[in-house]
Amino acid sequence: MDMRADLLIVGAGMVGSALALALQHSGLEILVLDGSPLSVKAFDPQAPFEPRVSALSAASQRILERLGAWEGMQERRVSPYADMRVWDGSGTGQIHFSAASVHADVLGHIVENRVVQDGLLERLHDSEIGLLANARLEQMRRSGDEWLLTLADGRTLRAPLVIAADGANSAVRRLTGCETREWDYLHHALVTSVRCEGPHQRTAWQRFTDDGPLAFLPLLRDGHQDWCSIVWSTTPGEAERLMALGNEAFCRELERAFEGRLGAVLEADPRVCVPLRQRHAKRYVAEGLALIGDAAHTIHPLAGQGVNLGFLDAAVLAEELQHALERGERLADVRVLSRYERRRMPHNLALMAAMEGFERLFQADPLPVRWLRNSGLKWVEQLPEAKAVFVRQALGLSGDLPELAKP
Repeated sequence: MDMRADLLIVGAGMVGSALALALQHSGLEILVLDGSPLSVKAFDPQAPFEPRVSALSAASQRILERLGAWEGMQERRVSPYADMRVWDGSGTGQIHFSAASVHADVLGHIVENRVVQDGLLERLHDSEIGLLANARLEQMRRSGDEWLLTLADGRTLRAPLVIAADGANSAVRRLTGCETREWDYLHHALVTSVRCEGPHQRTAWQRFTDDGPLAFLPLLRDGHQDWCSIVWSTTPGEAERLMALGNEAFCRELERAFEGRLGAVLEADPRVCVPLRQRHAKRYVAEGLALIGDAAHTIHPLAGQGVNLGFLDAAVLAEELQHALERGERLADVRVLSRYERRRMPHNLALMAAMEGFERLFQADPLPVRWLRNSGLKWVEQLPEAKAVFVRQALGLSGDLPELAKP
């Protein structure tokens, strides 16, 4: 069977689904394909938290609200946080960010990835957008002015414009020969959910340990505020040791590493270990092709910004394609697609460089560097306006924002 669409989105994850919804009224025939069943799970409020979560910025919330997905997410489970506290475990430097400093209610929301995904999938199923589930891409090549995609079951798809939204190990990026710059952080991240003795105070906590950053992100369940999602970045050897521990021993190790800031760690859900790797495509676009989200860039989970970058990618690309349609331009033209790249690549690179700098700074052992970072944290803590700039940036109140993300 040979199918054709004006726009083919490979990957119905959070970012690919957001792009499809942003273009649903464009008049384009859109087809979204994914290797998963694309079904929406019945939500059980008593079920354990999904181990993978995202720290959604206010800009991402605005995008999801305008796409109609936020309400469904709220009906499931979203966890607001209003403060962020960061400190150096090897010194005395610390810094506190607050939404109140810019007269906002929250800095963002911690949301399980499955909740975000299901909120978007509900909207996709209610739309006229074509969905192709359980579709695994095997081959992709140019055929005249179109791309010809062959699936594992032999079906073929044709489209003049293909969007790669199929994640960090993108099959589209590999099959089309898109080059990347990448390196291994030589760290693994342990992720799980834990229940603590003390309330999390709607605060995102992050301690820089000698091995890597440890984050406690606030979660809500049935009105209780003593659950947190943790992201613990450490060396591969230490990660292997921690994964092998029994539940009680792991909780004690975690409590010690976090300096008991939230009291005793009472219980932990099953752990997942993820190798950390930085990746950035040298180009986001080619003739009839664009990369968005993790297919274009992956970033250290240090600040939880990965999916926020992806949502902005999707919103900007949708905006540029809409403008091109209004001008009667050919959407697959690399000159049209390059407008998206010019708007997003500098922003993504700047944030990736900042996260890389933070990661290296807090991994440095020499005494002068440790003194410098502690002094820097203390200095910034005493500058309310400098902290407010960071908060405004996190809230999506500045920079080149697409219409979907603007306040």
